[in-house]
Amino acid sequence: MVFCPTFRKTKSLAVSLSEDDVVSMADSTITVDDIEGELFKIERIRDVLVRRESELRYMMDDIQLCKEITRLKKELHKLVSIPDNDKSNDDRQKEEELLQQIQKLVETRDFLVDDVEFERLREKEEDKEMADFLKSKLPRNLKKTGMPTRRAPTRAQQTSSPITKTGLTLLKECCGFTCSIM
Repeated sequence: MVFCPTFRKTKSLAVSLSEDDVVSMADSTITVDDIEGELFKIERIRDVLVRRESELRYMMDDIQLCKEITRLKKELHKLVSIPDNDKSNDDRQKEEELLQQIQKLVETRDFLVDDVEFERLREKEEDKEMADFLKSKLPRNLKKTGMPTRRAPTRAQQTSSPITKTGLTLLKECCGFTCSIM
């Protein structure tokens, strides 16, 4: 019988390990609470990443809409700069079409901004519910583990998420009253 060299190495390695070298999960000092805590942390990280992905998608959509609005406005500006006497019926029709397209894109962008605000409020509510859940669960865990409570950070020590504010600010400022495009 012929074995490949890798199998031979693996077999010899397995034979050389004594039972003392093998670590079983049952022998671990980790508790169920530790595992649940770790899973909770992973879920929170996943939630943060999902929120960030959503935020980036909104920002990308906003940027694309603003670019398209800018392109259409430049095209419209060229037509508007033509004196009325020199405009053909095609030019006038094209002006109307451009205005309608711009209006449609601005409305689409307004819906996008509304969606961002709705998501922000939903996330804020989820965060409040999670905080309430943790407050109700945390005191029981502290009694079990005997861990001291930590002081809450002061307002100056707290850092808000610059990502959320940046994304929302970008959406509010572009194509709004302060927008250079409009």
